[in-house]
Amino acid sequence: MKIATAAYPMDFLPDWQAYEDKITKWVSEAAVHGAELMVFPEYGAMELATLAGRETALDLQASLRAVSDLMPRADALHTALARQYGAHILAASAPVYDRALGDLPVNRARLFAPSGDMVVQDKQIMTRFEREDWGIAAGGALTVFDTVLGKIGVLICYDSEFPLLGRALSDADILLMPSCTEALSGYWRVRIGTMARALENQCIAVMASTVGSCDWSEAVDENTGAGGVFGPPDKGFPDTGVIALGALNAPGWTYADVDLGAVRTARTDGTQFNRRHWSDQTGRDQTAPIRVLT
Repeated sequence: MKIATAAYPMDFLPDWQAYEDKITKWVSEAAVHGAELMVFPEYGAMELATLAGRETALDLQASLRAVSDLMPRADALHTALARQYGAHILAASAPVYDRALGDLPVNRARLFAPSGDMVVQDKQIMTRFEREDWGIAAGGALTVFDTVLGKIGVLICYDSEFPLLGRALSDADILLMPSCTEALSGYWRVRIGTMARALENQCIAVMASTVGSCDWSEAVDENTGAGGVFGPPDKGFPDTGVIALGALNAPGWTYADVDLGAVRTARTDGTQFNRRHWSDQTGRDQTAPIRVLT
């Protein structure tokens, strides 16, 4: 299959039609290139706060509510585009107030299928900014989604840096890592995490990023990143593990042709068996004693 992963710039939108035109253009462009799976980044939906005006977009708490209120409309748009273009689309994640979780905002990604079906995946572990400034809560549990493209899991940005979360999704053939990072160091933290999860799970891992400046937001004011698709450095994959990599901070899609047969080969006849040998750590993963060397 062909995967398209985004380096996505957020805009100050004059009206809803501008947002609809923008997302439609992105999806149609990826479809022209044959993409069956399209991945947008974390918090790319924050541009929707601008529809409520600059003052609201600049207010952290008000911007969360403004974006959350527009999610049903955004979901309807992505549902229609997934149907129209026959593609699976991981929409840009958004703050969503979930009454089932005490009406706290969660960071939620939504995966749309050509059938019209939609599933959601919430972020598990919050960054300092999300905890200390936004008050974003951890959402619903991790899930592996069994699709016609293969089994897909989602680890949103910071979640990609935690190996036990990746292990919880070890049945997935493809892991999607939508990210939103301010600095180059943040981009590299997520990229290293993404590549490490591909190594451990012997799977394909896809990173999407926000890019560019947004002077209308305190939350997503500066963004550094690139799209990337990675695999284990093993049979059927590049020796570097890098299947495709976009230029840093260059808006647009990065495309990769991937074969899930390579995932199966790596897991059954690979040079190493990281995924299979995970349990060999049990009993050896206790906190090591400190021994003073004189």
